[in-house]
Amino acid sequence: MPNSSSWGASSPLLLLWEDSSGTRIFLSLLYAVLAISGTLSNVMVIYLVFSFKKLQTTSNAFIVNGCAADLSVCALWMPQEAVLGLLPPNSSSLRSAEYRLLRGGLLGLGLTVSLASHLLVAFNRYVLITKLPSVYQALYQRRHTGCMIGLSWALALLPVPLLPGLWTLGSAQSDGSSRYTALLLALAVLGQTALLLHCYLGIVRRVRGSAKRVSVLNFHLLHQLPFPAAPPPPRRAQRRLSSVSVLLLCCVFLLGTQPLVWVSLLGFFLRPAPPALQAASWLLLCSLSALNPLLYTWRSEEFRRAARSVLPRGEGPAAAPRPAAAA
Repeated sequence: MPNSSSWGASSPLLLLWEDSSGTRIFLSLLYAVLAISGTLSNVMVIYLVFSFKKLQTTSNAFIVNGCAADLSVCALWMPQEAVLGLLPPNSSSLRSAEYRLLRGGLLGLGLTVSLASHLLVAFNRYVLITKLPSVYQALYQRRHTGCMIGLSWALALLPVPLLPGLWTLGSAQSDGSSRYTALLLALAVLGQTALLLHCYLGIVRRVRGSAKRVSVLNFHLLHQLPFPAAPPPPRRAQRRLSSVSVLLLCCVFLLGTQPLVWVSLLGFFLRPAPPALQAASWLLLCSLSALNPLLYTWRSEEFRRAARSVLPRGEGPAAAPRPAAAA
């Protein structure tokens, strides 16, 4: 039987050598469910934005960028983990350094761009809500938006060679490079989270103190709305609903990212966290790739209408003909 450190460096990220077959099967099924649901939801959002011209806004461009990154996790990385979890621990596929590099690169690229897209969406919404329309339109021209999206992918490609070091997190015999890689990852996510919270809390303060009746999760300019806007609810009720929606988004994001941050910091400064805690923190982070499309579209009426227009629906009873108007 391989020792803990050797298996930790070559096993699937969330599967441990001492796990029972039942646990490994359960995790593989969980990967499969996340892969299928995440792939379908991300593809649906991308399809809707590209199919409906009025959904092609700056905010949605950043959301689509995040969905494309999440597809590399849900459609490419998770299915491999689901299959590898069913293989025996001594399988040669698990010990191939090149294959581990490929899996680590897919995971690192997808998660990095996805987290960057979260920040781009938050900053876009912050500028739209808290700044003058002229400032927003000058900053988010088509050329500038394309540069921001390209920069998110360029920056994500830089740390990809470091990602295989994360496979040895928590190993008693892991080298110093993997520990520093984990520290850099934790600090990067922590800094990104601080900026994201600053943007969303600034939005909440602005909306709660503003007389404008703007829904926080419909962050498009009013002239870009693809459908006639419904009559706005009372100002107090809308501010309360908007604040709850933003805080819920922040809570889900914190739940997905912060466990890994503090597990990594604990392993660097004190002692490695228990393997089960490491596995749970990675699972929460990876599950964000399947949840992100819902986080950004569930409160958008235009997305819901577009989805209803393309999803198959059962044929209902024919409507009765309206009587002819009297002459």
